[in-house]
Amino acid sequence: MTAKRPPADAVAADNDWFFDGLSGEARDAEGTWTLKPVGRRLPLGQYLRALWQRRHFIWVDSRARAFSANGGYLLGNAWLVLSPLLEGLTYYLVFGLLLQTSRGIDNYVGYLLVGVFMFHYTSRCMTGGANALFTGRTMIRAFSFPRAALPMSVVLREMVGMGPVVLTMVLMILAIPPHAEVSWRWLLLPMVVALQTMFNLGLALVMARTAHHLPDIRKVVGFVTRLWLYGSAVMFSFERYVEDPGVLRLLEANPLFLVLDITRDLLLYAVTPSVESWLTLTAWAVCSVSVGLLFFWQGEERYGRG
Repeated sequence: MTAKRPPADAVAADNDWFFDGLSGEARDAEGTWTLKPVGRRLPLGQYLRALWQRRHFIWVDSRARAFSANGGYLLGNAWLVLSPLLEGLTYYLVFGLLLQTSRGIDNYVGYLLVGVFMFHYTSRCMTGGANALFTGRTMIRAFSFPRAALPMSVVLREMVGMGPVVLTMVLMILAIPPHAEVSWRWLLLPMVVALQTMFNLGLALVMARTAHHLPDIRKVVGFVTRLWLYGSAVMFSFERYVEDPGVLRLLEANPLFLVLDITRDLLLYAVTPSVESWLTLTAWAVCSVSVGLLFFWQGEERYGRG
């Protein structure tokens, strides 16, 4: 079936670059526009190129949403920092003062701040990824574009919002006794955040497709993140409660424990993390984003249905 291309002014020019190449039209050798099925999954290489072509839109959208999400509150974007800070204060009162889990941990306040702030980043990406296709369902049904742009936008939005959070965390561990000492190892912190972001992206992609097929998973995410929090040594040390070497080794292979452990070594204890820790976290990051992208891409044709 063929059809003439509508006049150029019938299509909003500022949207062409985002949706071009994935619409239901294609030009043949004679210049005639031919209709083709909409929503068909592109080969992986073309899919990645389509995402790359839309990188500017994804970035601008993520940056705008990062600082507008709290616009309805009196304190506005201050909640980017206040939310994990209040959560950390709660954990300090319960675990640090009442349960005395701080015993044996040097600079427990800094230990807890790093744990809560860095864990909060991954938990928000996980929750946002699970809701990405649901909140973007109107856009999915109206336009044809790589659906992975939605969970990717969520992760980038959280990454942008993580900027003031990390800055606040660093200032607090410098200001609150016992004061952390600045060392050259602090320069390695962006590498940790980059690897964590890669891991978060893969996690968000997996959660997005899983929640699309099983919507009830969005109700379970909160319980999973809470269990993961307790299994990542956010507010206590494993060595005090776990005696079995095999179980301890398994817990320390947790990617979020690695993120927290490396960050604490860099910022609090002036210790260079082991090569094994860096390699293990890198493996988690690469495997997460690779598996997550493939898993999400395989369900591309189904996201506009239902």
